[in-house]
Amino acid sequence: MKKILFTICAAIAVLSCGKTETPQQQPLENSVVYEMNVRQYTPEGTFAAAQQQLPRLAEMGVDIVWLMPIYPIGVEGRKGTLGSYYAVKDYCAINPEFGTLEDFDNFVAEAHRLGLRVVIDWVANHTSPDAVWESEKAPEWYERDAEGNTTFTADWSDTANLNYENKDVWKGMADAMRFWMERGIDGFRCDMACEVPLEFWQETIAGLRADYPGMYMLAEGEEPKLHSLSDFDASYSWELHHMMNAIARGEKNIPELLEYIAKDAERHPADAFRLMFTSNHDENSWAGTEFERMGDAAKLMAVLTFTLPNGQPLIYTGQEMGWNKRFEFFEKDHVPAWEKNEYFDFYKWLIDIRHNNPALSAGDKGGRFEVVSTDDSTLVFTRTLPDNKVTVKAELKAPWSYEIIAE
Repeated sequence: MKKILFTICAAIAVLSCGKTETPQQQPLENSVVYEMNVRQYTPEGTFAAAQQQLPRLAEMGVDIVWLMPIYPIGVEGRKGTLGSYYAVKDYCAINPEFGTLEDFDNFVAEAHRLGLRVVIDWVANHTSPDAVWESEKAPEWYERDAEGNTTFTADWSDTANLNYENKDVWKGMADAMRFWMERGIDGFRCDMACEVPLEFWQETIAGLRADYPGMYMLAEGEEPKLHSLSDFDASYSWELHHMMNAIARGEKNIPELLEYIAKDAERHPADAFRLMFTSNHDENSWAGTEFERMGDAAKLMAVLTFTLPNGQPLIYTGQEMGWNKRFEFFEKDHVPAWEKNEYFDFYKWLIDIRHNNPALSAGDKGGRFEVVSTDDSTLVFTRTLPDNKVTVKAELKAPWSYEIIAE
């Protein structure tokens, strides 16, 4: 059996040139998700410009491109100049900032040609206050206060909560989701999934899967019933994310991490994928970049997101070039010209390891997790299948070193 050693100094394989056939898609359980903030992804902030960058993502090895909300944004209560992507005005239209429906179709077609899946952000909990549904549908489609005004959650004054006690809302939502599936997308990342009745997801996902059995469903939520009741493929591992931040600050370490892993495995079905990340759009804009929160531990924590049991790793816009800046959320604030540097090489290295080692797969297709040894700060663990074994050594204090051995 050939043994391959991957370390921080590992050489990066160069992809061969001249390959013209469509690459085979990775199985969902072995896929890596890339969150694309279309507004900030290029100076133009359009699908056409983003499409030009898809070969770079394919070269890095990304499998699933998750697009933040692509819909027109409401004007009433709008925050900032451009507004929140999550204040949806029309579920079946394209934000004119980003281009046209044809531009979107071209983006999806090119992604598929490169072997990438495309999923779109779905905001089922609320719309903008001036959404087409608010004016076209019955008042009972929205939650309303005693004066008849639409309500909103927390400080989201640019939104209006939908009324899920009305089954017409369920059908309207399912029909809108089907509109995009029929255009060829591969699934949805569902915003605030736990704020919507689980029974809605159960009925809607079952109906969609009947016609689109290979679709991918990611829930922003950490409720195990999102899997056992509602058939989501993946859900957020928020608790792990906050724990990694705490470990980087020296507030927690190996005992708490192992306790989390055991508890998470006990709570969730064996086939659940748990989305693991060091950054995303919420964390970057509101809590800070991974470098602000994790400092020199950021790369090690990324290694853990690729190797811990049941994990499905996420890379957010700009991470693959080490972009250490909080994006403005309601304004144009784009990444500078893309460049391939040590961070591109780092994430390509991690993705190559992931793809070449089925033991690292998410859910019950991944390898058995076993702790080999621990001390005050060093954790050594394995992920093992009959024909594949990966050993990870993580130093959970400065200098935050890591080593991966695959055999």
